[in-house]
Amino acid sequence: MNRILVTGAAGFIGMHVCQALLARGNEVLGVDNLNDYYDPALKKARLAQLQGRAGFSFERLDIADTAAVQEFFQWRTFGGVVHLAAQAGVRYSVTHPHAYAQANLVGFLNILEGCRARRLEHLVYASSSSVYGGNTKLPFAEDDRVDGPVSLYAATKKANELMAHSYAHLYGLPCSGLRFFTVYGPWGRPDMAYWSFTRAILAGEPIPVFNHGSMLRDFTYVDDVVAGVLAVLDQPPTDPVPQRVLNIGGSQPVPLLDFIGELEAALGVPAQLQMKPMQQGDVPATCADVSRLNALLGQPREFTPLAAGLRRFVEWYRGYHHLPAPAAGGSPARAAIPG
Repeated sequence: MNRILVTGAAGFIGMHVCQALLARGNEVLGVDNLNDYYDPALKKARLAQLQGRAGFSFERLDIADTAAVQEFFQWRTFGGVVHLAAQAGVRYSVTHPHAYAQANLVGFLNILEGCRARRLEHLVYASSSSVYGGNTKLPFAEDDRVDGPVSLYAATKKANELMAHSYAHLYGLPCSGLRFFTVYGPWGRPDMAYWSFTRAILAGEPIPVFNHGSMLRDFTYVDDVVAGVLAVLDQPPTDPVPQRVLNIGGSQPVPLLDFIGELEAALGVPAQLQMKPMQQGDVPATCADVSRLNALLGQPREFTPLAAGLRRFVEWYRGYHHLPAPAAGGSPARAAIPG
């Protein structure tokens, strides 16, 4: 399985996965449609980090284009697939539902069909902690019921797990679904809270704090996610129905206001907090039970502390946007403004 197909190669996690695969000696064939869900310039900048490296090749491909995907799988050679291409974002799914049906359902079916036809060694695909919906039992474990999604995005990710199970059952296709928990870090997505908070704080603008700050999130640094992806890729399931789902998260949920405090410290700039009610499709808390992942790896994983991860993100963010370093001497306390 030396050559790996990575879909969504110009995406946040996709770029980092490609870099890690290349660093350990794999050949990587990356695909992406470079859509405009957020600024394509960022996707092209990520891609520029990969192009020209030995062993990497790239093709533009829309996974929802059934004919194009069929032709692609017919004429390309690779042993495994890391499928990260998807329409992301919980809140965007409220206003743009058809984008999720095309990318996350039709697109995933096209990938499954390509893998089935080629009898590939292993399909690793991105699921999401969103599948746990309104569950109140923490931490979230893979055996918990996940039949109550609170967003269409979550519903499509749960559907992916069911689709993968059917292909594993019918065709013996080894499939591993990874439920990512709030991934953050350099080269991230502008629609994620840590990015939008950073932009607003540096601009002196208020940041929306939903559920009046009463939220917990299991933040997971991107390097830790990538290490999990590669470890799982190397160990295809061998059960009679070779399909599994695994949580990948830090297992140390952080209150939202503490997270904002760590971001303020990394930026050296105070935030203006605009308290708001819970937003549609959101959940109050997430936390990963990673005992199944630890059992697969044979030992507990070390995860990057939030303060260190945010410092690395802020350093990258300032460099990417050509912003000066913060002035020495700290900053005044944060301000709260009416919602």
